[in-house]
Amino acid sequence: MCGIVGLINSEESLTLDAIQHRGPDDKGSYIEGNVKLGQTRLSIQDLSSRGHQPYISDDQNYVLIYNGEIYNHWDIRKGLEQKGYSFTSTSDTETILKGYIEFGVGVIPMLNGIFAFCLYDKRAGKLIVARDRFGVKPLYYYFQGNSFGFASELKALIEITPGPLELDIEALSNYVRFLWSPGEATPVKQIHKLLQGRYIEIDLDRVSEAKFVQYYKSGLNSEYSKEPENVLVDKLEEHLVNAVRRQLLSDVPVGFFLSGGLDSSLLVAIARKLMPDKKLQCFTIEAPLEHSADTGDLRYAKLVAEHLGVNLEIVRADVSILRDFDKMIFHLDEPLADPAALNVLNISRRAREMGYTVLIGGTAGDDLFSGYRRHQALRFDKVLNTIPQFIRPSLRRLFAGVQASNPKVRRIKKMVESLSYSNTDRMFGYFEWLHNSVVRAMLKDPNKFPTDPFAYFRKLLAEIPREHSRLNQLLHLEMNTFLVDHNLNYTDKMGMAVAVEIRVPFLDNDLVDFSFTVPPDLKLKGNETKYLLKKVAERYLPNEVIYRDKTGFGAPVRKWVVEDLQGMINERLSKERINARGIFNAEKVQELIHQNQAQTIDASYSVWALLAIESWLEQFVDNNTKGATFRNSNFILQA
Repeated sequence: MCGIVGLINSEESLTLDAIQHRGPDDKGSYIEGNVKLGQTRLSIQDLSSRGHQPYISDDQNYVLIYNGEIYNHWDIRKGLEQKGYSFTSTSDTETILKGYIEFGVGVIPMLNGIFAFCLYDKRAGKLIVARDRFGVKPLYYYFQGNSFGFASELKALIEITPGPLELDIEALSNYVRFLWSPGEATPVKQIHKLLQGRYIEIDLDRVSEAKFVQYYKSGLNSEYSKEPENVLVDKLEEHLVNAVRRQLLSDVPVGFFLSGGLDSSLLVAIARKLMPDKKLQCFTIEAPLEHSADTGDLRYAKLVAEHLGVNLEIVRADVSILRDFDKMIFHLDEPLADPAALNVLNISRRAREMGYTVLIGGTAGDDLFSGYRRHQALRFDKVLNTIPQFIRPSLRRLFAGVQASNPKVRRIKKMVESLSYSNTDRMFGYFEWLHNSVVRAMLKDPNKFPTDPFAYFRKLLAEIPREHSRLNQLLHLEMNTFLVDHNLNYTDKMGMAVAVEIRVPFLDNDLVDFSFTVPPDLKLKGNETKYLLKKVAERYLPNEVIYRDKTGFGAPVRKWVVEDLQGMINERLSKERINARGIFNAEKVQELIHQNQAQTIDASYSVWALLAIESWLEQFVDNNTKGATFRNSNFILQA
């Protein structure tokens, strides 16, 4: 696990300062002609100097910088040894490089792991820049003319991208609308996220003609297993056990998130089965009682720890949101609007203090096997479709004046508002925290909002034309938006902020492929979410853990927004500040804040998102960089 950065045909100096936190154990650079590559190393496999990067082949023709872990690299290595290759290290870095020498880009789909890497093929005069199939590891890039750059974090590219840079207003509006930005867009128009399951092939003589290749595509195609439920339960358990076994691969201590929820508890239980006599160290959050609605989590985490006989470190969420807000946004790299990131940071920090460099978590269980309320909401589509068209406007007007501070009322109100959508757009709308028409009106120039607010979601659905299950369609959207652009994004950034690698066994290649074959009614059975997964869990955990209400990995956002952060809101989201930025309509922003304060609506996350954007702008655009050493004066707001 590391940080990487690279430049082609750039006059900028290669610097590793912005990603040093990702790899405090070692660093290195390679500069030859118009190619500059750098890496900071967090040592996980082969702690010796033989794992140093950039990793260069014996004949000097191949150079690799790499961030991540390949869990099946020993299997790949065995095949290479049979072909006559020899190895001098136990590092998966060497396996990737020699796998490329043998198979070319064909090695990339073979990799079962989390990664972002750049391989310089000097013999062919080209670079391969790749990201893992589910986007666990981040990778940002830019092209400007014949110049190209990439890095593990956005902040590293802001420093070295040729200016002037422009703010992407559509992307900024997405952080208010979704709390994250789907797809390639970042707040900087010139800098993009490399989409998951892709690689870029760059000919050094024709950089601007780079090829983008999608090497992985979803297997959702309406072809489901016809095997009995009990057989599928057995197979799912087998895949889960194999996934956990693979991801225990490490030369440093491995710990576990244990929230007390189904997903993390099941992974710990499987690890206990695999290592019955070994000490297992788990970590959970104890939120201040007066600040959180999720206080039941700790009780269940303790119950699971006692049931499995594992050690549980209880990390108190001592958050001073005024003190920590800007730090959180700095490490998130993007203005993501979810304070759950602070829980990940606190646990990771404590794990690192106790000597654990690797943590295993339950991220993606909900996205594969259907664990969110919006999945349950699909069941109401048929009911909504029976409402006559002539009644719908009256219902929307009726609910427009209903106070929505209560979460259940907010969900009902959102469902009524969606009556103006088609079935497909209603499904897309489940991802919105603030209706797109409201966000459009909040922009200083509404014309910068896309004509089709769901264009990216339509593009994603077009990738699985043969999949007819609406639940699986929604899960495909989850995997390619909310999971990668939000959950995996903040999980990686918060762990790596303190040099801790976070692994996600639910995204094992074979396990994901198996999930595509599970009939949708065994993912969501009636109103029971993650039905098949829970049947596996019954073999490991008490029923009161498996069938408890879902609480999430949250924080007291409403209290913070209406109480603790009021001074920050008054200052940073004042009419004067908003007008000076020229991005949002100050009157509309003030209206949203006042309605939320009066509890007419529940827009706390949306106000949080606006604060996150302002914090991001202050730290990465303004001259006041809060200690960051970035050249921010080259930003412009496109007229």
